[in-house]
Amino acid sequence: MAGHSKWANIKHKKARQDAKRGKIFTKLAREIIVAAKEGGGDPEGNVRLRMAIQKAKENNMPNENIERAIKRGTGEDSDGVKYEETTYEGYGPGGVAILLEILTDNRNRTAAEIRNLFSKHGGNLGESGCVSWMFKRRGMLRLKDNSGMEEDDVILMALEVGAEDGQKEDDVYTVMTMPENLEDVKEELKKQGFEILSSEVTKIPETEVDVKEDNVKELLTLLEELEDHDDVQNLYSNFNIEEKHLEGSY
Repeated sequence: MAGHSKWANIKHKKARQDAKRGKIFTKLAREIIVAAKEGGGDPEGNVRLRMAIQKAKENNMPNENIERAIKRGTGEDSDGVKYEETTYEGYGPGGVAILLEILTDNRNRTAAEIRNLFSKHGGNLGESGCVSWMFKRRGMLRLKDNSGMEEDDVILMALEVGAEDGQKEDDVYTVMTMPENLEDVKEELKKQGFEILSSEVTKIPETEVDVKEDNVKELLTLLEELEDHDDVQNLYSNFNIEEKHLEGSY
């Protein structure tokens, strides 16, 4: 999960920058709107909404923004905009698989813009199903290393409370779980004193593609521009980049 973990860390660093200009709030609000529309405005009975609200709070989204998004989803405060969920799949430079989860109010516009981004940066938008089979759903927790414990002991503890895998990068642990076990593992680790930086259900590649040095810059540019697109809610990829080639890219 090395490549995925690196991109997750890049995304979280980038999210702090995006939050300054409100971009991430727009995407978080869309997810809350769709979740509330799909399963109602009560997070206790709507797992997707509960996770969306949690992610919004992790990114310091104001409570009034969250409440407004819920009301828009339930129809209490509708602006008439309807979002459609879809998935786009394709390949980036070096044959890297890219899977995009989209929320759009204009499918034709979004498809054209996404296709253009792939083409501009040495990739191509593929047919439905061309890469989605490479990914599996998993829960992912990011923990701050403030325990004073040895790395192996932290990973063992996570496994004992239901995690499937874990690794440390810099001062952050990334712990993987089955989606249905995410909340239980999170609560157990919180009891052990770990600070939870983020928790989400994500998609992990079953195999990775090693990216050659001459493809690194173009691939990361493509991933950044796709991530920046207003209609892209989630981006998953199976790249693996050597640390020495990644340094200085972000």
